Amino acid sequence: MKAVIQRVKKTSLHVDGELISEINFGLAVYFCVEKDDEESLLDHYKYKILNMRIFEDENGKMNKSVLDVNGEILLISQFTLCADCSHGHRPSFFGAEKPDRANEMYLKFADMLRSENIVVKTGVFGADMKITQENDGPVTIIL
Repeated sequence: MKAVIQRVKKTSLHVDGELISEINFGLAVYFCVEKDDEESLLDHYKYKILNMRIFEDENGKMNKSVLDVNGEILLISQFTLCADCSHGHRPSFFGAEKPDRANEMYLKFADMLRSENIVVKTGVFGADMKITQENDGPVTIIL
């Protein structure tokens, strides 16, 4: 399992020219399920993402979580995070989980995040998504 977490001021996601999801402040989370990932990892990722102190407090220190600042999350499925670039020039995606199981875990993860009273919006699994975002900082964390 991998996640790229970006602090954003605004992010929108379109599929076929149609606006699917948009957040105004919070986190864009690019999320990948790899082969043989256990569902128990979802709890760990939920805890880390929701409690990661990457928002500034009143003193300008990164000391607040997305929960503390009432931010939102745009959760974006992205199997390309599992790319193996160690050989040749074409990445291998052999490590990606099969689409059915990956989508099931992606949707479950979105629901787990929502269970903590935070607005979570999603993309469309497997779609050609066009994402526009205004990064804040920028702050990018790889989990």
